[in-house]
Amino acid sequence: MGFEENLLFYLTFAAYGIASLLYISYVGTKNSTTAKVAFYVVAFGVVVNTAAMALRGYIGGYVPLSNGYEFLLAFSWGIAFVYLVTEWKYKVPITGAFVIPIAWLLLAYVAILMPVEYKVARPLMPALQSNWLTYHVLTAQFGYGAFAFSFGAGIMYLIKERAIKLNREIGLAAKLPSLETLDQLGYRLIAVGFPLLTLCIITGAIWAEYAWGRYWSWDPKETWSLITWLVYAVYLHARFTYGWKGKKAAILAIIGFIAVLFTFFGVNYFLSGLHSYA
Repeated sequence: MGFEENLLFYLTFAAYGIASLLYISYVGTKNSTTAKVAFYVVAFGVVVNTAAMALRGYIGGYVPLSNGYEFLLAFSWGIAFVYLVTEWKYKVPITGAFVIPIAWLLLAYVAILMPVEYKVARPLMPALQSNWLTYHVLTAQFGYGAFAFSFGAGIMYLIKERAIKLNREIGLAAKLPSLETLDQLGYRLIAVGFPLLTLCIITGAIWAEYAWGRYWSWDPKETWSLITWLVYAVYLHARFTYGWKGKKAAILAIIGFIAVLFTFFGVNYFLSGLHSYA
């Protein structure tokens, strides 16, 4: 990676880190100016994150979504972008303290733990030379961003719900949005993310047929993508059919995002398969 790429990456890393600290500070102070500054810092992070991906695409000569480094850049971008849109629409800035740190942690993994050779742009192998790969990863990027937000909403719900149950709604719990607001936020984000994940799996199957001659091979990443899809399908089915809301829904939202993370980290680094390069 050259100087320009490193600069853009670390500017993105710093922006999401600073925004995380500002949002955490907002939890304690409830200072609206702090929340507003944090929002604009995230927006700056999205801009430089976009520039980092664009520069990688220019240097590599391909859409930069083909290896772990590039996908984590896109994943963090998706989380931050979805957060900006959701915050702009619903005006619940305290959620930033639970969502933006996820984007920062993904980049922290890149900065601290990812080997240098994994970050270098290389010519695409034949299996990756398909537009279906682009559609496949773009839908994952936005879907995973929505699921990250629903995860944060689920964590907040459990904190608030437990405090109310114990009749100790003080400190952090007292500053969180109402249970109904958190439940609705989590549901709306999953309602956005689920069709995107469905498209991700469909485009992935079409790409697999192009690359390997079959739509489905029960590769570990395919299997875990299906498991993730089933978790969110159960969430939506249980909500519509049995009226599951509140704590049960929050727990499913958390389990779903843990499955998302395992689909990337667990499969890519601990299991072997056709997607091991990703």
